[in-house]
Amino acid sequence: MTFSPPPNRDPLRSVVIVGGGTAGWMAASVLSKAFGPALSITLIESEEIGIVGVGEATIPQIRHINNFLEIDENAFLKATNGTFKLGIQFNDWGRLGDSYMHAFGDIGMALGLTPFHHYWLRAVAAGKGGSLWDYSVNHQIAIRDRFAIMERIGSSRLTGTRHAFHFDASLYARFLRGRAEAAGVRRVEGKIVEVRRRAADGFIEGVTLEGGARIDGEFFIDCSGFRGLLIEGALAAGYEDWTHWLPCDRAVAAPCAHGAAIRPYTQASARKSGWQWAIPLQNRVGNGHVYCSRHISDDEAAAVLKENLEGELLGEPRLLRFVTGMRKRQWVKNCVSLGLASGFLEPLESTSIHLIQSGVSRLVSMFPDRHFDAALIDEFNRQSRFEFERIRDFIILHYHANERTDSPFWIERREMAVPEALAAKLDLFRSTGRIYREHEELFTEQGWLQVMIGQRIAPLRYHPLADGLSESQLDEFLANIRTLIDRAAAAAPGHADYVKANCAA
Repeated sequence: MTFSPPPNRDPLRSVVIVGGGTAGWMAASVLSKAFGPALSITLIESEEIGIVGVGEATIPQIRHINNFLEIDENAFLKATNGTFKLGIQFNDWGRLGDSYMHAFGDIGMALGLTPFHHYWLRAVAAGKGGSLWDYSVNHQIAIRDRFAIMERIGSSRLTGTRHAFHFDASLYARFLRGRAEAAGVRRVEGKIVEVRRRAADGFIEGVTLEGGARIDGEFFIDCSGFRGLLIEGALAAGYEDWTHWLPCDRAVAAPCAHGAAIRPYTQASARKSGWQWAIPLQNRVGNGHVYCSRHISDDEAAAVLKENLEGELLGEPRLLRFVTGMRKRQWVKNCVSLGLASGFLEPLESTSIHLIQSGVSRLVSMFPDRHFDAALIDEFNRQSRFEFERIRDFIILHYHANERTDSPFWIERREMAVPEALAAKLDLFRSTGRIYREHEELFTEQGWLQVMIGQRIAPLRYHPLADGLSESQLDEFLANIRTLIDRAAAAAPGHADYVKANCAA
C-alpha cells in the first residue's frame, strides 16, 4: 500500500511582523531565508518607540541560526562591536568570596557509559582530583583572557572549545535588518493605533497605523516587547507570573570603559538584593544591576551599579521594569509572540536572544497553512512552555543554592519552595551524583553540574562504574586530561589579539 498526501492548496502568502529589534528582524531574516519569495513579509516598527536592547550576551546555539542565514562570523562581529564568549563567571553566589564558571563545552571525557564527573567525584572523595574546572578547556582558556577555536584538543579524543558572542544588540538588529530588506522584506514605519479582528472567528485581519494606513495579513508575529500589543492587547493570551520564585523585577543598565582586559566571558556578580552583569564588547563594557524593588530602591540600585564598574561610566543608568513569567499561550489564533512579547526571564544565563531564536526555529518547523490547525498550535504552546519552565528552573537553582546570610533577599531565596521538577533534580544529584537531561531542555548535564558544584551542592555518592579503574589508572586518566587542557590553554592567543586580527570593528 502506498500513501500519497494531497498537495497543500492553502499555503499562507503573507506575514505581518509587529515590532523590530532583535526579535522582529531575526524572525524576518529566518522566514525570508526559509520561504523565499513565496511568502510576503511586512515588518512594522516605529523609531519613536525604540527597543529594550540590553541583551548583549549569547550562548553557543546562536551560531546555528547564523549558519542557517549564511552569516560570516567575522563580518557579523565587526558590524556589532562583537567579542567572543567562552562561558559565564559567577561571583559571590554560593558564599561571599566564591567564584566559579559555567563554561561552555565538555568537562573532561566520559569513559564508556559513565560520565566524567563520577571519576572526578571518586578522586575528590580520596582527597585529590583538583578543581572540576581543571578539566574544562573553555574555562582554562577564558581565565587566561585568551581565545581559540578548536574542534579537538590536539590529536586526542577530548573535544575542543565551544563559543558564543557578546555584541551590541541594537547593531545586531540593524545587521539583520539590512539582510532581511535585501531579501525582500518590506519595512513600514509607523505606530499601530488599532488591531482589527474578524467578526466570525476573532482572528486578526489587519492593523491600522497613525494617519489611517491599513496593513492586512494572514499571519501575525507579535514582537512588540513587554506590552504584547497583539498577543495580549488584542487576543488576551494571559500572563503567568513567576515572581514568587524569581522576585527581581527591575534593572538599571549603563555602559562603562574597559578595565585591564577584554575578557572572553560574561560576569554575573551577586549583590545584596540581586546581581550585576558585565559584558565586554570591543568598544565598551555593558553593565546592569538586576534587583528586587522590595529590598532596594531604584536610586540605591543605581548607586550599587556605579560603585562596581571596572572603568569610567559612559552614560547615565536607565531603568527597566519587568515581571518574570510567560504568556499562558504564546500562539493564539493567527498570532505568535516572540521575544519579550512571549515572556521574560532575567538574563542570568544569557537566554533572552536564544528564546527568540528557538521560537523562530519552532515556528518554521510548525509553520501553518490557512487552516491554522488547533493541534499544531497546541504543540507549539506545549513545547514553548517546556522550554521556558526548564530555563526558569535553571535560573532558580542559582538563587536557591546559596549559603549567604548577609541579606534577607538571599535568605528568602534559600528557604523558598522550588518547582517540583527542580526539587527532584536536586534530590537526585545530592544523593547519587546523577544528572539527566529531559527531552530537548536547553541546558546540558554539564551546565547543571557546574552550577551545582560551583554553589556547593556535594553528592553523597558517585556511580559504581567509576570504581572500574584502579587507583593508578584513575590518577593517570585525570592527569593526562589536565595536561592536555593546560597545554592547549597556554598556546591560545590573547582574546584581544584574536579579535584585533580577525574581526576588529
